[in-house]
Amino acid sequence: MPSNARKVRIMRIARFVFALVLAAGILAIPAPSHAQVAVGVSVRIGPPALPVYAQPICPGPGYIWVPGYWAYGDDDYFWVPGTWEIAPEPGFLWTPGYWGWNEGFYVWHAGYWGPTVGFYGGINYGFGYPGVGFFGGYWRGGNYYYNRSVTNVNVTVIHNVYEKRVVVNERNVTRVSFNGGPSGIHAEPNRDERRAEHERHISMTSEQNRHFEGARGDRSFRASVNHGRPEVAATPRSGEFHGRGDDRGRVEDRGRSDDRNRPDARDSKRGRENNGRGFDRPPSARHSDNPSSNPKLEQKHERDFDKMQRQQDAERQKMQRRNDQEQQKLSRQNANQQRQDQFQRRQQQQTEQVNRRQEQQTQKLQQRQEREHQKEQKQESKPHGNGHNRP
Repeated sequence: MPSNARKVRIMRIARFVFALVLAAGILAIPAPSHAQVAVGVSVRIGPPALPVYAQPICPGPGYIWVPGYWAYGDDDYFWVPGTWEIAPEPGFLWTPGYWGWNEGFYVWHAGYWGPTVGFYGGINYGFGYPGVGFFGGYWRGGNYYYNRSVTNVNVTVIHNVYEKRVVVNERNVTRVSFNGGPSGIHAEPNRDERRAEHERHISMTSEQNRHFEGARGDRSFRASVNHGRPEVAATPRSGEFHGRGDDRGRVEDRGRSDDRNRPDARDSKRGRENNGRGFDRPPSARHSDNPSSNPKLEQKHERDFDKMQRQQDAERQKMQRRNDQEQQKLSRQNANQQRQDQFQRRQQQQTEQVNRRQEQQTQKLQQRQEREHQKEQKQESKPHGNGHNRP
């Protein structure tokens, strides 16, 4: 009898263990998440601002632009350069990943390939990704067509091109790289983006994974090393981080490369207005959309913007270094959760203040440049009464 009781107990224990294993297996099945691609990477400190960089020229037909982004690993953010990628199958487009605020943490939502571009946090990644939708190109009959107004293509190599002006997300003039929270981009998926969540998706390709791992293994891409300004912010092909730099997208490369990087060197005006500009500057950070006939005025406006950009970046870097030092100090002191939370709230408030101040600076510069353009246009419209080019 004791032997039977022992057998019963063993059977009960076995059934209990089986139930636990089954429950663990069920819990391990990924539940549908926002965009169906949220992964378990969460960080208390938000990612740096998106760097401004030049888009390398498209290598050839069929390549689709995958914008750069801040990833996290080895206790640090690191930059994954933007690059041109071949879609895993015709008709598929890339939905960029994004960082989203969730109950005190920044959570990464990975990008994916699909027939429609879905929600990517309202982040203005530039080059056809203004925060909502995608305007860099489209598929038709198995061929991909490029929008020259936002992508850098050589029309002597790629013939499937068109031009369509893109309205950039005005909410992200300061290049904020995350969604939600007190200082992030506040955007929710619309009806089309929610529908895209339920379409068939393909995760990163093997080429993209190698590109990601290559950036992760290169210390120069770490935010603690480059202070949010990676030397190589974009590449013409996956994994090409070093070598000849003519076609590399570098931070603060304002498109002053030679004509080989322009889509059509014979059309200098079009090259300047579209691909030759080297970066996707939002409207409120750009000079007037009505080009001036005065080259000196245009150059002055470019210099003014570049100067403001450098000052703003320096301010952000200084704030980031200060925050890093304070975070390290708290870690050495084994600060409790309350102090950590206070530090996080203070950091968010500081970031929000800097964002507001820099946005105001950008808007003031835009308004001043618009006034200068209007003044110049009025002077040009005055009649010339003596026929000798004198007013």
